[in-house]
Amino acid sequence: MGIGSVAVFSEVDRLELHVRAADEAYPIGPPPPSQSYLRQETLLEVARRAGCDAVHPGYGFLSENASFALACEEAGLTFIGPKSASIAAAGDKLAARLAMKKAGVPVIPGSERPASGVESIRKAAERVGYPVVLKAVGGGGGKGIRVVRDPKELEAAFRRAASEAESAFGNAAVYVERYLERPRHIEFQVLADAHGGTVHIGERECSIQRRHQKLLEESPSPLLDGALRARMGEAAVKAARAVGYVNAGTVEFLVDRKGEFYFLEMNTRIQVEHPVTEMVYGLDLVRLQIRIAEGEKLPFRQQDLVPKGHAIEVRLTAEDPAAGFLPETGVVHSLRLPDGPGIRVDSHLYAGQRITPFYDPMIGKVIAWGPDRGVAIARLRRALLELRLVGVKSCAPLLLALLGDARFVRGEVDTFFLEEFVREGSWRRPPELAGLPGRLPAVIVAVLHAHARQGASRAVLPPEGGAASSPWLDAGRREAMR
Repeated sequence: MGIGSVAVFSEVDRLELHVRAADEAYPIGPPPPSQSYLRQETLLEVARRAGCDAVHPGYGFLSENASFALACEEAGLTFIGPKSASIAAAGDKLAARLAMKKAGVPVIPGSERPASGVESIRKAAERVGYPVVLKAVGGGGGKGIRVVRDPKELEAAFRRAASEAESAFGNAAVYVERYLERPRHIEFQVLADAHGGTVHIGERECSIQRRHQKLLEESPSPLLDGALRARMGEAAVKAARAVGYVNAGTVEFLVDRKGEFYFLEMNTRIQVEHPVTEMVYGLDLVRLQIRIAEGEKLPFRQQDLVPKGHAIEVRLTAEDPAAGFLPETGVVHSLRLPDGPGIRVDSHLYAGQRITPFYDPMIGKVIAWGPDRGVAIARLRRALLELRLVGVKSCAPLLLALLGDARFVRGEVDTFFLEEFVREGSWRRPPELAGLPGRLPAVIVAVLHAHARQGASRAVLPPEGGAASSPWLDAGRREAMR
């Protein structure tokens, strides 16, 4: 777009790819986020020194922080996202619930205000009815969430959720919602300009998740038919308009086993899984974010947005699934990222990189597009088989097995599916064999038979003074001479 970029980095991120790719880069402090990436004053000072016009918050840390967006506005910087007032209304989960109720969007029963302490959270849980889920008021991305089925577990869960919320978002406030059993998690991408134009850009199925952290997303959802898709899309647009939303955002829903959907939350930022929507609709959402921030109108209307094909994204994390998803650290000794038709890889990985323990373990995203879901799955499996990452373990073997599971292929998943799949343990088969289920013995016999027919069992002596030969090479030479 011809716009110069300024990167910031903590001391441990000095050699990362975003630093190398930017036109300018500035250090902002030690590795802990509280001493670097969450220091608003430091970020604004860098923007001032570098002469920046705008700030893009990405999809982590301060991306949903209303006070940071307001600070940018007051400093004369364009925040590439919604206005601070919209973040406060939509990013604050309780405020968003109230706004959705007024707009006629279905919401899950829950508390109307944050808990002031253990007794407060206990009363709210009893009123809503167990099981319940405790959620961070200012959160997202699966942080600060705890499911409670037994009242005896409530106090400990509350303290853990509040502590995690404080660490991740700088806000320890927690509230209660009724917990839906085995729902589907489906979100709608929305886009709105400052001139009243608001559209949704289809849905993404996000039910494959572990501890509320998504691991696989796809579009379109295997669950939705045309009627339900239209109803949910309309509700997503209503939700965005209810908070005066401008820029890119995501309205998330839970769908119960009866097919009823409920507003879950609104993420006031671009999502990790935005490439799925980009590949199905042929759009660049980040480019559109910047254009909207510059004051431009949306270049299309709702009826212009027609999906094409199917896309699936998997999140590659530096974790060892065989060891209970223990985070991995170390040096990437060797790396080969997949490519080919319909494949996109978004990653900061490079050979020689040191994976540190300070930040989220996601190290890449592999996205596959196909004309239909079957082709997208096949291409994604092939891409993961091509991946070569030496030095740090990843969740790739689990992802590869998941894509080959018959239940996943049929689209029979929910938010519990991955947890159960991991416990079953069938995914532990080495990924090199994943493409040969049931056929490996036959393949071995065929290779040995061919080997014997070529006379490989006979010892072959090299000609005097010459190089050693072999039946394999001799057979090739005979074939070439025909």
